[in-house]
Amino acid sequence: MNSEAMSITVNNISKYFGSQKALDDVSFEISKGEIVGFLGPNGAGKSTLMKILTGYITADNGKARIDGLELEEKIPEVQKRIGYLPEHNPLYTEMFVREYLRFNASVYNIGKDRIEEIIKLTGLTPEANKKIDQLSKGYRQRVGLAAALLHDPEVLILDEPTTGLDPNQLVEIRTLIKNIGKNNSEDKAGKTVFLSTHIMQEVEAICDRVIIINNGKIVADKNLKELREGNDQIIFVEFDYRIEEIALQKIPNLTSAKNTGGFTYELIFNTKKDMRPAVFDFAHDNGLKTLQLNQKTKNLENLFTEVTSS
Repeated sequence: MNSEAMSITVNNISKYFGSQKALDDVSFEISKGEIVGFLGPNGAGKSTLMKILTGYITADNGKARIDGLELEEKIPEVQKRIGYLPEHNPLYTEMFVREYLRFNASVYNIGKDRIEEIIKLTGLTPEANKKIDQLSKGYRQRVGLAAALLHDPEVLILDEPTTGLDPNQLVEIRTLIKNIGKNNSEDKAGKTVFLSTHIMQEVEAICDRVIIINNGKIVADKNLKELREGNDQIIFVEFDYRIEEIALQKIPNLTSAKNTGGFTYELIFNTKKDMRPAVFDFAHDNGLKTLQLNQKTKNLENLFTEVTSS
């Protein structure tokens, strides 16, 4: 793929904290305009990589490029092109919203018109004259996003942006992030958004693609549309006694079989055809009784469990 079309390129990045390896040879690319979810269990290495990509800490091995610039060589230039919302949103809570945004804007020599534009974009207009410590958690997140967007960055890096929000606030912030990433006006392409989370619904609601990390390693990289439209289906079947997994390989289109306890098996098939009749016929032909037979399409939750269970 053309490197000029990449907003973020990560090549073989590793990071140690003492003897602990937080990131282990991590590599991936994100195209301009993509909204990509970075999903993983707590402690998997998500925040560490985010901090490396924003120049707050350095990698021990490997390299990264942001919007075509080598990160290590041009950190100040890279940081001008990034909007960053850290996990713990650092705000001066004694300041008024508009005052805080003016303070941030002064770093970039940004005028008043841009501040008012961002206040409107992030839905802060009704709260703009309040002190930040008077705001709800949802509006504080909006202030953090507004500060990250002031200088009109090409790349947004958001670390756990909806942590601690109530259900209504979750929907509002997710919609806001998606709208920012998908700005499809004729004169302005959408921003590249790299979104760290451990919430699968977050990724499904906002993102085009998911990268899953576990124990510091990338364990999956999937287009969400392809995942939703894929052929994989999962069937859970319970027989009346145990059978060896190898015997189940006789069933057509089976890609894996796993005993999940007792006489219950998880069968994964690569076909759109409903395979429950084939499983039932297999049981009948082998003298088994089928006590339970349930089907579901393979989704992000299944994928996450599959690649992070070890």
